[in-house]
Amino acid sequence: MQQYITAKGDTVSRIAARHGLTPEHVVQGNPWASRQPYLYPGQMLYLPSAPRKRYAVQEGDDAGRIAGLFGVSTEELELLNPGVHTARYCSPGKILVIPSASPRRSVYLRGEYGPAELEQDIGSLTSRYPFIAHTTIGSSVLGKPLHLLRIGNGPRHLHVNAALHANEWLTSPCLMSFIEEYAAAYAGGTGWNGHAAEEWYNRWTLWAVPMANPDGVELVQEGVMPGEPSYDDLMQWNSSRRNFRHWKANIRGVDLGDQFPAFWEEEQARRGVKGPAPRDYGGIAPLSEPEAAALAELALAHPGEAAVSLHSQGAEIYWNYRGLEPPESQALAVKLAAASGYRAAMLSGSDAGYKDWFIQTFGRPGFTVELGIGKNPLPLSDFDDMALETGLILAAILSDMQ
Repeated sequence: MQQYITAKGDTVSRIAARHGLTPEHVVQGNPWASRQPYLYPGQMLYLPSAPRKRYAVQEGDDAGRIAGLFGVSTEELELLNPGVHTARYCSPGKILVIPSASPRRSVYLRGEYGPAELEQDIGSLTSRYPFIAHTTIGSSVLGKPLHLLRIGNGPRHLHVNAALHANEWLTSPCLMSFIEEYAAAYAGGTGWNGHAAEEWYNRWTLWAVPMANPDGVELVQEGVMPGEPSYDDLMQWNSSRRNFRHWKANIRGVDLGDQFPAFWEEEQARRGVKGPAPRDYGGIAPLSEPEAAALAELALAHPGEAAVSLHSQGAEIYWNYRGLEPPESQALAVKLAAASGYRAAMLSGSDAGYKDWFIQTFGRPGFTVELGIGKNPLPLSDFDDMALETGLILAAILSDMQ
């Protein structure tokens, strides 16, 4: 056992990932951690030693085959098993220690995915792929940058945003994962799941805001401590609950999914929420929040052929808005559904969303995509499937819209 003192930003999942453990290992050594909504700076944890994977050599095995089986290099295997290249140390029945496989990509989960993880991944991707342009479109209420990534050099524009709702933060690495795989395919002159990345690049410009609500995401993941800004207000708006995992709004208790000027007044009357809350309060006016205003300004500055707002959960694709959507929207939604295995669904009785505003303003296809199935925040184990589904949906737009 080793002792660990928690710091700001630590969570059970992040600590586990950093030490080669699972969250269950951390909780096993610290049972109280499963009953406490968040870790507070200064708490002491007892961490077990990272367990090593082991393997019994089978008939016909050699070092190269074993390394390939576990996704490691023969050099890494040799470090923990000196002499493994020889028949003597790689004979049937010999027990080998298997090193942890190194991540094959920059975007992967190291616990919860928050603003710090996003900035780290943006740095890695823009360094590796200089053709990914990075800037910001403003700041959140608490001054966190609203990052914008741009890839492609085509005349057609596709706008995509993620994590507009705080507890739907898993959509953010899903979008980042697709950007990385798209960039790798373009740089390598290869395709992406049967699609031509070079054609995407020459035909489209993709504008991606991977974390539209960074303050809310951090609140959901880390909570708020006494003495921090807005502590008293947030606790009041959250009915004195210390757990914010159900929180969808920004740090001012405004639901950014109800912030856009598309029959905003009707949506507020329908919701009936009169002040700051975990969800469904649309603010004092449309685009009163800097995060929503920045998304609208970006779309107005670069009018798009289509837009996608990534949410969770439900495995559904909403494509219509008050009959204002163009004729091609439904057919395209069916293609997106076929590509992803999701359901293309008509939605009524809902206004003031990003998709609603985009359709009303530009008369072009707009989609709200509900990734995954379950209860928000969705588990980290859903990430790989959701990331692939995100890519399949965006790939269908980039490839099918002429």
